[in-house]
Amino acid sequence: MAFTPATACCKPSLVLAPRASSRGSAARAQAALLCTPSTSAFRGLRAPASAAPAPRWRRSAASTGIVCGKVSKGSVPPNFTLKDQNGKPVSLNKFKGKPVVVYFYPADETPGCTKQACAFRDSYEKFKKAGAEVIGISGDDAASHKAFAQKYRLPFTLLSDEGNRVRKEWGVPADLFGTLPGRQTYVLDKQGVVQYIYNNQFQPEKHIGETLKILQSL
Repeated sequence: MAFTPATACCKPSLVLAPRASSRGSAARAQAALLCTPSTSAFRGLRAPASAAPAPRWRRSAASTGIVCGKVSKGSVPPNFTLKDQNGKPVSLNKFKGKPVVVYFYPADETPGCTKQACAFRDSYEKFKKAGAEVIGISGDDAASHKAFAQKYRLPFTLLSDEGNRVRKEWGVPADLFGTLPGRQTYVLDKQGVVQYIYNNQFQPEKHIGETLKILQSL
């Protein structure tokens, strides 16, 4: 393939001069691999499978199972104060002395998040029996949370993390190539220590069953 100055994706210094030996073709092919496509003209080219590892967040954010970000099992997560669905400030440390389930979800009124919220609602008595509080957190504002809670009769607290500050502090991994806020659930014991972290973007109702198992074992 001949590169023209208008479409070449490599700096001139990266182009290797052909060798006089029979290895010249191999050297030129190797040099071509140094190119990173930067225009639509090269969208049909593919880099070798081993050329670059998967992004770090994608390796850690498995579709199921336990994952650890900045907040990990055995750690005490940073405190936060966020507004609930009624516009009142709520701090995490006010719940010390009882287990707390903190679940981060992408957004109100989306199909998966609605299923998850309703599943927490339907099992809420079991969480109360275990002495636990349930807190849902997303980037939606308080008004959105209030409408969401009223529509589906959610009996637990929803907090507004506008700007995703707390999500970033806790290290909640993103999903779908970083375009979708991740869905991750944390179980904190009475001392505020994380005992379990569960991540499953595409089976939101599984968070409830997995979380209850851990609470019942504390």
